[in-house]
Amino acid sequence: MTNRVFTAIGLMSGTSLDGVDAALIRTDGESVVDPGPWVSIPYPDDLRAAIRALLGVTSRGKAVDEAVRSLTKHHIQVVNKLLKENTLNNSNIDIIGFHGHTITHRPEDRFTWQIGDAAMLAQALGVEVVADFRGADVAAGGQGAPFAPLYHRALCHGDEPVAVLNIGGVANVSWVGDDALVAFDTGPGNALIDDWVARHDRGRFDADGLFARAGTANGAIVTRMLAAPYFQAPPPKSLDRQDFDLAALQNLTLEDGAATLTEVTVEAVAGARAHFPAPVSRWLVTGGGRHNGFLMGRLAARLGATVEPVEAVGWQGDALEAQAFGFLAVRSLRGLPLSLPATTGVPAPQIGGRLFKPG
Repeated sequence: MTNRVFTAIGLMSGTSLDGVDAALIRTDGESVVDPGPWVSIPYPDDLRAAIRALLGVTSRGKAVDEAVRSLTKHHIQVVNKLLKENTLNNSNIDIIGFHGHTITHRPEDRFTWQIGDAAMLAQALGVEVVADFRGADVAAGGQGAPFAPLYHRALCHGDEPVAVLNIGGVANVSWVGDDALVAFDTGPGNALIDDWVARHDRGRFDADGLFARAGTANGAIVTRMLAAPYFQAPPPKSLDRQDFDLAALQNLTLEDGAATLTEVTVEAVAGARAHFPAPVSRWLVTGGGRHNGFLMGRLAARLGATVEPVEAVGWQGDALEAQAFGFLAVRSLRGLPLSLPATTGVPAPQIGGRLFKPG
């Protein structure tokens, strides 16, 4: 398989519970990266609610089984849309990388669970599928996250180190240097802000930071939340979406709460710099958080550096995570590591993923 370029589809359903992204990529899993078209289909409200109800669950049951079937059918729909819109069929695709949806992530217990039926997906689409990307890493003692850094490294070129910041439900950063790669979760991303807005029946997220922009951050609450041991701990480290809650904000207005949670995200990112091998002058931001103009402005002011969406360097921000799992699927086929000691804390470079064949 050496040097072969594969045509892969990567699938990603992130912790923000938005929906499923599918992205086409041609790659050898190392240096050749040729991103292609992508599509996204939001979750129907009932599926989103079903998945949300499973967050933190650690054992199977009827609700899990029903959600798995519905989630997998949604992924099949997304892949078929990508193929149809680009006049492709399954014979054009070598491999699909299927992340599934994380409902529980407890690496300290060597447990992580991404739901989805990879066998059903492979059978329905007639294409080989790689799934269970994180399991081997966690079983070996790694954090099982973040998992996109190797893809970030493949995309980055140049002598100066750069920070690639993904602000999804949880935020994570990849410090990419000439000969080094360091990655970890920085703290909450959009999830708490989204939950706060939803609690007030004002939508599913703070569009462009409209509510936060109108509010005032409560410094005492920001300080209290950032006093959690997680933020002082050195990497490697990762978070579950449920590791932080809204209890401290119960007496705040919608706007002040949104401003406070935005500041928590910003300060957590700022604190992450203490763990970088060297300073960076440029931050490239991906994930839904880059669409929040208020958050991006606060990051630029706090970091004192260039903060830009990844589109500034020609990357496709809404497709990047899905592309990463297409890339990792190819690495899995080739027996290349999916994670490193410096990205997840696994004791040695770790291969992973499980292959599911149709038929």
